[in-house]
Amino acid sequence: MGQITLKQVTKKFGDVEVIPPLDLTIHDGEFTVFVGPSGCGKSTLLRLIAGLEDMTSGSMDIDGMDATSVPPSKRGLAMVFQSYALYPHMSVRKNIAFPMRMAGMDQAEQDKRIEQAAAALNLTDYLDRKPGQLSGGQRQRVAIGRAIVREPSAFLFDEPLSNLDAALRVGMRLEISEMHKRLNTTMIYVTHDQVEAMTMADKIVVLRAGVIEQVGSPLELYHSPRNVFVAGFIGSPKMNLIEGEEAAKHSAASIGVRPEHIDVVESGGMWTGTVGVAEHLGSDTFFHVHETGLAETITVRTEGDIMLKHGDTIHLNPRVDLIHRFDAQGLRIE
Repeated sequence: MGQITLKQVTKKFGDVEVIPPLDLTIHDGEFTVFVGPSGCGKSTLLRLIAGLEDMTSGSMDIDGMDATSVPPSKRGLAMVFQSYALYPHMSVRKNIAFPMRMAGMDQAEQDKRIEQAAAALNLTDYLDRKPGQLSGGQRQRVAIGRAIVREPSAFLFDEPLSNLDAALRVGMRLEISEMHKRLNTTMIYVTHDQVEAMTMADKIVVLRAGVIEQVGSPLELYHSPRNVFVAGFIGSPKMNLIEGEEAAKHSAASIGVRPEHIDVVESGGMWTGTVGVAEHLGSDTFFHVHETGLAETITVRTEGDIMLKHGDTIHLNPRVDLIHRFDAQGLRIE
């Protein structure tokens, strides 16, 4: 069991309120991702759940039991940090075993759990090595293994892939997602990378300045962003947001259209402009288009074999049925 419920939780550092009153429920077995720009409060919120920071006010339940004042070691949660936090003088085996030794667990049970975790994380051949002899991805798997053997009710991940290169990040995303499916344990994952959020989460919590802007599945946030902030944050490349006369044509203060919802046509498009930068990525091409008569540069995502280049004229048709409308307060107009 691993349901976590936050009720009117706040956090202040001195006179600065970084988490205004916040309510959130994370269901048992759910993979929930906290996402938002730097300084939005996502890591602080994770540390409040872990007990590494004290709440200023509010309460937290774990499986229906009040855990607000329970020390971190008694909450039944396991945290994986960005920095791995491994002991360099210990072998992989001893690093994984450390929390079990501290708990006084029987040696036979320790050995059993170490072997199971190592097999699940492809670490069996590395158990007698030191962390310094491992790659970044292997060290992160050791940190995850150390969490697994505790058999927690929930795993907490604080930007665990930030120190890895792009290829390793993709591989580790898959490994963590597969581990979640195998263990069926609650996971809370903090990242500033909305691509990680979209590819891993059952539920995304979008934060800005400590406030929850929207909670929903990745596709809910993609198709129905609640406001301009979520619309501009979720999606890669980000949504085009357009104001002025063009938005007024749609009875809105601003409109949003995703790069993949704009078609390149031979002539007679709704917008005609000039290609500024063309990013040819193989399967996809991104065109950054200027001089369309709009104040904004428009980003277009299209098939990779459209070979326009800098300075070429381009004709664009946004798919009108997929345009998002927002009012003067930045809220979605249904």
